[in-house]
Formats: sequence, structure tokens, C-alpha cells
Amino acid sequence: MAAGAKRYGTASAEDRAKAGLEFVRGLVDGTLPLNTMARTLGYDIIEASEGRVVVTATPTAEQLNPEGTVHGGLAATLLDTCMGLAVRTLTGAGTGSTTLEFKIAFIRPITPETGLVRGEGVVLSMGRRVGSAEGRLTDRDGKLLAHATTTCLVFER
Repeated sequence: MAAGAKRYGTASAEDRAKAGLEFVRGLVDGTLPLNTMARTLGYDIIEASEGRVVVTATPTAEQLNPEGTVHGGLAATLLDTCMGLAVRTLTGAGTGSTTLEFKIAFIRPITPETGLVRGEGVVLSMGRRVGSAEGRLTDRDGKLLAHATTTCLVFER
């Protein structure tokens, strides 16, 4: 496999126990596998820094709802991913995190013609047990498509 090539699966227990930023950067650079949902929906994790993660996807005709627009589940997944991983970047070794709840607002319809969309998650607050973040999903022109907030639980492995 080429260096940096993306692969899909489940990270090992050893890899999941890494400090959060190291773990998420492994998803970005391909040293760790993206989850299989990333393959299913065609998204990628492209940036990670302390408290911030960016994901991208290009909506397709395979993701349409009965109304002919892209199903809201794509936007929800992208936002849940970038916000949850933003929180994960701030967790220590031997811990993990999971979404407790999130709220999303859809602003504009997404279609296959929308082209590449970008989800950016940024941590708002981080404690020992709970982190919160906000996310913005934008089109290639920077127009807001959806936004969300999340609360994540931090747990020991």
C-alpha cells in the first residue's frame, strides 16, 4: 500500500489507547484505518490539530432521499465525525470519547451538484469527563449548509 493511502476498518485496541491527537492524526495520514462508514459515505478526514478537525465528502446520487436531495444523514454524519474527533484530539492516552448527544440545523439543501462539502469541528469546552464542540458544514464557496453542536463523554479504556 502506498504511504498515506487510506484504508478502512477498526483501529486496534493499542491504537485506540493512543493520546487523542496522535490517534486522529493517524486517521488523517493513513497510518490508522478510517471507519467503514467513511468508505460507505465517501468521506475523508483531512486535517487535525488540537481541538479542531476537518472532514470532506462529495455528495452523490447514491445518497438521495425521496425528495431528490442528499439525505440529511450525510450532513449529520460529517458533523458528528468532525465534532467528535475534535473532542477526541484533546483526550489523553488510555481514554476515548463518544457522542452523548448532538443537535443539527439544516440551512441549505445538498445535492450531487453541490460538489465537495467541508465539515469543520471545533471544541468549545473540554473537561475531564465531558467535552463540547460545534461544527459547520460548508460548500466549496464557503456557504453554510448545516451547523451543529455536540456533547461527548470522555471515558477510560
